[in-house]
Amino acid sequence: MSTLEIIFWIALFIVFYTYIGYGILLYILVKLKEVFKKKCDLPYPTDDKLPHVTLFITAYNEESVVDDKMRNTLALDYPAEKLHILWVTDGSNDRTNELLANWPQAIVQHQPQRRGKTAAMNRGIQFVETPIVVFTDANTHLNKEALKEIVRLFQNPKVGCVAGEKRIAEKSKDNAASGGEGLYWKYESTLKSLDWRLYSAAGAAGELFAVRRELFEEMETDTLLDDFILSMRIVMNGYRIAYCASAYAIEGGSADMIEEEKRKVRIAAGGLQSVWRLRALLNPFKYGIFSFQYTSHRVLRWTITPILLFALLPLNLIILFTTSNLALYALIWELQCLFYLMGSLGYYYSRKRIKHKILFVPYYFLFMNINVIRGFNYLRKRKGNNSGAWEKSKRA
Repeated sequence: MSTLEIIFWIALFIVFYTYIGYGILLYILVKLKEVFKKKCDLPYPTDDKLPHVTLFITAYNEESVVDDKMRNTLALDYPAEKLHILWVTDGSNDRTNELLANWPQAIVQHQPQRRGKTAAMNRGIQFVETPIVVFTDANTHLNKEALKEIVRLFQNPKVGCVAGEKRIAEKSKDNAASGGEGLYWKYESTLKSLDWRLYSAAGAAGELFAVRRELFEEMETDTLLDDFILSMRIVMNGYRIAYCASAYAIEGGSADMIEEEKRKVRIAAGGLQSVWRLRALLNPFKYGIFSFQYTSHRVLRWTITPILLFALLPLNLIILFTTSNLALYALIWELQCLFYLMGSLGYYYSRKRIKHKILFVPYYFLFMNINVIRGFNYLRKRKGNNSGAWEKSKRA
C-alpha cells in the first residue's frame, strides 16, 4: 500500500468516525454502562421545594416576538412567585423596551450601546440573585414543563449545567434551510442524550440551557459561542452538563440558505475560537472520558474533518491512476461522485424552491462543511474585534 493510499484511508476513517462512527461507538458504550449501572431517575420536587429561578433573555431589536415570548413565559408551569423574568436589551432601538413596559412581570435592564450577546450576559448576570439561571432566546417557545424538568436535574450535585433540547418548528413546506437544520438537530439531540448518559453532554445550545448562578464565569466580550464556552468552562471546574430532552425550545428554521449560511459560518468560527480557548480539555489525563467525548463530538467537526472530507475526492482520483486495486477505489470514487451529485441536485431544487427532503440531506451536509472552512476566514477578519455582536439571521 502506497503512502497516498494510507493517507486516504486515514482520512476516510476520520470522516466516517466523526459523522457516523462516534455515534455508533457512543451507543455501544452507553448500553454497556447501563448493563452494569442502572439509571436512577430523580424525583420531581414539590412546588414548595422548588428553588427561585431567573429566566434570562438577551434581546436586540426583538419587537416582533416580545409579546409572544412573554405569553409563553407566563404560561410555564412554575410558581409565579419563584419565577423571575429578566430581559437584557443592549442596543435595542426599536419598540422592544416599549412593549416590555406593558409586562410588569418582566425586569428590563437596558443600555443604548450594542456590545453583543456575551457582553449582555456578563452585564446582566449581576442582577441575578436566584440559585438557578435559565438562559433562553427571545424568538423561542418553551414547553410548559421545561423549568421543572431542568430544576429536577440540578438535584444531582455533580450537575452544574442543564442543556435543554433545541427543536426546529416543522412546516409542510420546509425549505432546504429549515428542513436540513431540523434533521441536523434531531441527530445532534440524539448524540447529546447519549453523551450525557455516558458521562456529560459536550456543550449547551443558547436557545435553552441553565447553570448554577455561582458557576457563571465572565466571558471574553468577543466570544462567538457564549453558550458553549460558558457551559464547557463549568465542566472544566469539575461539574457535568446534563441533557434534558423533556425541556425544549422551539424556533423557526432559517428563512433561506443565505440566512442559514450566516449562522453556520459564525458558528464554525466560534467553534474554532472555542477549540483554542478550551484547549485544556484536550488533555485526557486531566479530563478523562470527557476529553474523548469533546474531541470526538466537537473538535474533529470544527477542525480537520471538513478539510479531509473535501480532500477525499482528489486523493481518490489520483489513486485511481496509480493503484493495482482499481475495483475498490473505483467503487469509492463512484459513491463519492453520487453523493456530490445528490448534493448538487439538492442545491438546484433549493434554488427553485422545490421540496425534496432526500436531496436536502447531502446538500445540507456539504453546505455545513463548506461553511466550517469559511469559518477560518470569518475568524481571521474578526481578529482584533473585541465585540461579540453579529448580524442576526432571519427565521422562517
